[in-house]
Amino acid sequence: MVGGQARRVNTRGRSPRVLTLRACPRKPQRDVATNYETVVGLEVHAQLLTKSKLFCASSTRFGDSPNRNISPVCVGLPGSLPVLNRGAVEMAVRAGLALNCQIHGRSLFARKNYFYPDLPKGYQISQFEEPFATDGHIDIEVGETTRRIGIIRVHMEEDAGKNLHGIGGDSLVDLNRAGVPLIEIVSAPDLRGSEEAAEYMRALRDVLVFVGVNDGNLEEGSLRCDANVSLRPVGQKELGTRCELKNINSFRFVKRAIDAEVARQAAVLDAGGTIEQETRAFDPDTGRTSTLRSKEEAHDYRYFPEPDLPPLVLSAEFIAEQRQQIPELPGQLRKRYVEALGLPPATAGTLTQHPAIVRFFEATLRDYSDAGKAANWICTEVLRGARIHGVEGQFSVSPAQVAQLLALVDKGEISGKQAKAVFAEIEGTEKMPSAVVEARGMRVLSDEAALRGICRDLMQANPRQVETYRQGKHNVLGFFVGQVMKQTRGSANPKLVNEILSELLSGEES
Repeated sequence: MVGGQARRVNTRGRSPRVLTLRACPRKPQRDVATNYETVVGLEVHAQLLTKSKLFCASSTRFGDSPNRNISPVCVGLPGSLPVLNRGAVEMAVRAGLALNCQIHGRSLFARKNYFYPDLPKGYQISQFEEPFATDGHIDIEVGETTRRIGIIRVHMEEDAGKNLHGIGGDSLVDLNRAGVPLIEIVSAPDLRGSEEAAEYMRALRDVLVFVGVNDGNLEEGSLRCDANVSLRPVGQKELGTRCELKNINSFRFVKRAIDAEVARQAAVLDAGGTIEQETRAFDPDTGRTSTLRSKEEAHDYRYFPEPDLPPLVLSAEFIAEQRQQIPELPGQLRKRYVEALGLPPATAGTLTQHPAIVRFFEATLRDYSDAGKAANWICTEVLRGARIHGVEGQFSVSPAQVAQLLALVDKGEISGKQAKAVFAEIEGTEKMPSAVVEARGMRVLSDEAALRGICRDLMQANPRQVETYRQGKHNVLGFFVGQVMKQTRGSANPKLVNEILSELLSGEES
């Protein structure tokens, strides 16, 4: 089992019973909003960015061949003992602090007992009664409103392996993920619908990525969630019976899965039925949820303290050290960019999507002081060539190149149109814009006498357009500006050209 072959679990001749309750087509979605209030709580599992697993030295590298990154500890061989990864604890505590949680000086690991092929030990090491972090919150933006969503707890646990079904009639088990360090972030039932749930997931991902503890890669499974969904009649305080939707791994699927489950539960309630507490799966192909199993309660897992691990004790000094490593978070950055730098909220939102973009923007401002122009250029030009993966970002130009390019435009040495041509030439190179401008002879033509001569020649060649302008149709000015730019191959100073033409066409030349 420690070799390179995937474990086989024979499933021939067995097919799970699946019950699908379809939403009644005669009950439109608006009835759900009118008659019921949707209540959602999310349990988000975030993989910590350690190089080794939570209780052993096996690699956490993604994409390796099946069962390559396993050890006696993570597959539970007799006699193997877990050793806690300090780096995972540091990252977990930073995440808890960033989510405004209370960090407890003492917490316990527990065994969560259940049998499943991807869990070879027959139990998962997690935290239950005494997690390391509780009572946090995160703010989300919903339209024009800011909502505070409570976080009940954050705890550490190890991941299970991965089942691959339908391969030659069998199921294969890859245990590379077994023992990978996770934190589970459990929200309060404060979310009111799929839009809020998706926004909460985005805000959570942004915080974890900025803190540097998670790469935010939903496609690779390093961030996924279970959604607890229930309905209650509008005005009722008591919560309805919840169903849990398992392993949702995209923002779009979070919204679609919750919407599908809300429609299903509303149809059952409208027909006079009752909601059974259970675990369900969402099928993105059909857009429906289906039963996986009846919902387990805590006593079904037979939690008890992990006998092979002592209590986790965190000193005040350790917690303070982790707090000092937390950077300015996305919400704080957006507020500062809007209030202190005068950026529009949408621009501030784009710049704070990823810490690499923030670093690029702020590095640009160290050499160029106009935040608005720098932000616009980065959002419209730089980000088109950016490659963001995990917590890293690659850009086709450097902040110093962008700062110098914008300074050349401000000085009037090149036009905005020329700046784009220069940008295209410096992408993917170490060339500085000033060198490109010099080599190509691109400096803006600002010789007033030369430009007056060009403008006069154009007026003599186009007397009908001159007369049209003097009759009050001033939009013809654009024709003359275009002709000047054409003759100078875009090198003429457009502001000066406009001033000269307005003067000559109005007959105001002295």
